[in-house]
Amino acid sequence: MLTVIQLKVLEDNYIYLIHDEVSGETAVVDPALTQPVLDELDKKGWRLTYVLNTHHHWDHVEGNLELKNKTDCKVVAAHADWERVPGIDQGVNDGDAIFLGENKLQVIATPGHTSGHIVYYSADSEALFCGDTLFVMGCGRLFDGTAEQLYQSLQTLKALPPETRVYCAHEYTEANGRFALSIEPDNKQLQDKMLTVRQLRAEQKPTVPSTIELERATNPFFRVDSLSVQQTLGLLGENPVRVFTELRKRKDNW
Repeated sequence: MLTVIQLKVLEDNYIYLIHDEVSGETAVVDPALTQPVLDELDKKGWRLTYVLNTHHHWDHVEGNLELKNKTDCKVVAAHADWERVPGIDQGVNDGDAIFLGENKLQVIATPGHTSGHIVYYSADSEALFCGDTLFVMGCGRLFDGTAEQLYQSLQTLKALPPETRVYCAHEYTEANGRFALSIEPDNKQLQDKMLTVRQLRAEQKPTVPSTIELERATNPFFRVDSLSVQQTLGLLGENPVRVFTELRKRKDNW
């Protein structure tokens, strides 16, 4: 079982430290900054084995080179992002795996937000480190990927076990929830979720992680096959990719 530590940095980013107690190996996911990671490693007495990047955007890779220089760790990212991720040592593809001791982190390709986006999934620890592909009650904007790619990527993540914890890279939950309510105002689980979210944010506490089960019930981008979502969009019975595309467009302009 992996230990996960969540570090809040910048305005709304989350960095994750993942540690295997038996081997002593540790990975950091999407280090936007260096010092908070080094401070936490020092506090815990852990050594850094890997930097795991989900995609190439600066607020996910800014700490790569300094961490590599100071800890001698290896930088892992999508092979497709070899030219875009600083310090990369190992390029991975869909279906590959990274191991912390005997703990397997499966690489799943999730293009859409960017063309090279990947996520890391631990079945044993029931944990998904999903970068900017999936957010609590939301998903990433389209940069150099397509709506159809992102729809398919989210379908892949939606199919993971319901108890899987969703460790996304940003605290966007409250705004995402307000948009979700504009699409499904009568969704009781969504209403209840937003009460919890508002309480947590009032206390300056994180709303992350979520679970796949909760996202299936409350995330409109997981719910494009829902009649209530289709009805709001005026796309009852339409192709799910078309519904998703319209939903993403509305969120962009919301």
